Amino acid sequence: MSIIFSGIQPSGNLTLGNYLGALRNFSKVQKDNECYYCVVNQHAITVPQDPQMLHERTRTLAAIYIASGLDPDKSTLFVQSEVPEHVQLGWIMTCSSYVGELERMTQYKDKSAKQGDSIPAGLLTYPPLMAADILLYQTNLVPVGDDQKQHMEITRDLAQRFNRIYGDVFTVPDILLGHDGTRVMSLQEPTKKMSKSDDNQTATIYLLDAPKDIEKKIKRAQTDSENSVHYDVKNKPGISNLMDILAAVTEQTHEQITAAYADKGYGAFKKDVADAVVSVLEPIQQRYTQLIHDPELDKILEKGAAKAHAKANVTYQNVCKAIGLYR
Repeated sequence: MSIIFSGIQPSGNLTLGNYLGALRNFSKVQKDNECYYCVVNQHAITVPQDPQMLHERTRTLAAIYIASGLDPDKSTLFVQSEVPEHVQLGWIMTCSSYVGELERMTQYKDKSAKQGDSIPAGLLTYPPLMAADILLYQTNLVPVGDDQKQHMEITRDLAQRFNRIYGDVFTVPDILLGHDGTRVMSLQEPTKKMSKSDDNQTATIYLLDAPKDIEKKIKRAQTDSENSVHYDVKNKPGISNLMDILAAVTEQTHEQITAAYADKGYGAFKKDVADAVVSVLEPIQQRYTQLIHDPELDKILEKGAAKAHAKANVTYQNVCKAIGLYR
């Protein structure tokens, strides 16, 4: 049994890409592993947030975790800010980091470039806090996308650096890259990843989109003029993206999809893609609606925070003893 940790920021509405690439896989690995899933709301404040919206999105994300198949009896679900060891260890990891290695982080360079002269220090120290999130639970495996691979590498570096200086305190986690996930691209720019922060609302399918909105977005998805459904990422990125989506939600192969639409045009194909996506998302939306205002969600998060705290505190106390932070 491995220990698995994963966290998602409550900084926007989750997309179909978030579900197919990550969320749906959480329910698969929770059966045979010790899993910790976190709403990393303290990472969200590295850039300015509306307080009420951050509060609402934190709760929404927790409900979506469960609605997507996470079982609170098999996995530990909690909110980052409710387990104080995260920021406590985050400070120690920050002190173990070098400014140069933090400044080389691609996400820091990309995001700080948009901030002008007023760059929040939290953008720079994001990786040490992420490292703390992971290392607190003696994590073996972390499922991440390509955009987080660099942060995982610095997490491993920090764990090894600390262990080399103070003794074997941390488990050095391995990267579970692209774990059984589907990379979903933008409906309007199919060479780019579908993003929850895309200004073009028709480019992204959100998990809580109404069925009619999903149908409209897929109907308007960029394709090409061939009217031939076959997989060719280079020359037919739009159709290939829709085929990836259909394959992911129906478990069909690309070959089966190509054969099924050999004598049909893009209109019929897009309609079937939309119907398949709606059929997958509707049960999630129904469970979400049941949970979002239910005290059951609070009980789950309170229980999860207590369980996470018990696990995290053991590691944190060992860190304090190793580094000399005790009376």
